[in-house]
Amino acid sequence: MNIQLSEIAKALGTTVKCEKTISRISIDSRDTDENTLFFAIKGERFDGHDFVKDVAEKGVGAVVCHKKTECSAPVIYVEDTKKAFLNLASYYRCSMKKLTVVGLTGSVGKTTTKEMIACVLGAKSKTLKTEGNLNNEIGVPKTLYRLDSSYDFAVIEMGMDNKGQITELSKCAKPDCAVITNVGVSHIENLGSREGILQAKLEILDGMKKGSALFLNGDNDMLSTVKNDDFRIITFGIENKKCDVRAENICENGLSTEFTAVKGDLRQTITIPTVGIHNVYDALAAFAVGVEYKIEPEIISKGLSEYAPSGMRQRINRVNGITVIEDCYNASPDSQKAGLNSLCKIAKGRKIAVLGDMLELGSYSETAHRTVGEHAAQCGLDALYTYGEQSRLTAESAEKAGLKRVYAFDDKTALINALKKELKSGDTVSFKASRGMKLEEVFEELYKYWEV
Repeated sequence: MNIQLSEIAKALGTTVKCEKTISRISIDSRDTDENTLFFAIKGERFDGHDFVKDVAEKGVGAVVCHKKTECSAPVIYVEDTKKAFLNLASYYRCSMKKLTVVGLTGSVGKTTTKEMIACVLGAKSKTLKTEGNLNNEIGVPKTLYRLDSSYDFAVIEMGMDNKGQITELSKCAKPDCAVITNVGVSHIENLGSREGILQAKLEILDGMKKGSALFLNGDNDMLSTVKNDDFRIITFGIENKKCDVRAENICENGLSTEFTAVKGDLRQTITIPTVGIHNVYDALAAFAVGVEYKIEPEIISKGLSEYAPSGMRQRINRVNGITVIEDCYNASPDSQKAGLNSLCKIAKGRKIAVLGDMLELGSYSETAHRTVGEHAAQCGLDALYTYGEQSRLTAESAEKAGLKRVYAFDDKTALINALKKELKSGDTVSFKASRGMKLEEVFEELYKYWEV
């Protein structure tokens, strides 16, 4: 980034009496230098305005504020620094004339799909992607500010807790196409119904030009109903034979999955280094995007073969003869069931699941947790361990549905001690819960116990 301060001020609807080149944007007072524009953003714990004097004394390039402040550095005043942070990111994104932005959202699977799309596009051209969980009104601009003229593609993940948020993010990133992985029940507490969730996800269209491609999961009961003549809807799926892009001949082999991706007369064998039908959907979305941008099928296949799970999403470790599946980034009823199915397909020996609470489900929470418990009993587990108040309902339903070995815990130390006694060489154990449950603390303690 190299942009004049006067141009930045103009983009934000104001002026500044200073000419200087800005090469970095930051909201962290500890990460500034003489070429940095510091945005004083008010967060939940800190107000950036409290640090303006400090960054000025260290020699910051300029600051953006919405409160009157005394500092030695040039100041750009705006009505709201958080909105200005988004607006400048949008302006900067639009300066990248050759850039193609792929926007992505969904109730579950969006991060895996983002990684797979980035693998496909990155196999052909330089591609930027959302890192970690930077998918909100702070994270999306941060990602866009990392762009420079060398990038051909950017894959931007968009998350939400409530309506209106994806509209804001889409208008910032201005996607050239968009992918919606599915519509489940995540955030139903805030949005009231799955219909409300669908409308919130479709806000991704608000920053797009008419005629742009919208990729939808045609097997999802909500997304399959979407009709919009302003956009080119391209569906992907497995069960729905009317989908534009389909997967056939799906075969899971140990820790990988092979299938044939089909679009019209085009057929391409794909192998992804992970298991579970949910991952096939994610790979299909990536394949569809690759075809849209005229990437050769063989290159798409190669890109997908190099996919690697990020964070704590279905990462597999083998320790002391025990296979551990770490999948603690997030959880919903659909992803819990998919995780259980994957566990039962991966495992050669005993199959043990450790499930924690699924959060933000509101009045649907009891039904969701009980449904997962019933599924746990049906999919062939050898034992189920649960952690959390709501997951006791999962344990109760699993036991009622016939699963013999079910154990519910509210204390992590007690759970850890029980697993130390339970797990032995040849077992496969999976850990899955909403991020707020911090279930990774359990397997991290087990690794220490096993001296990993």
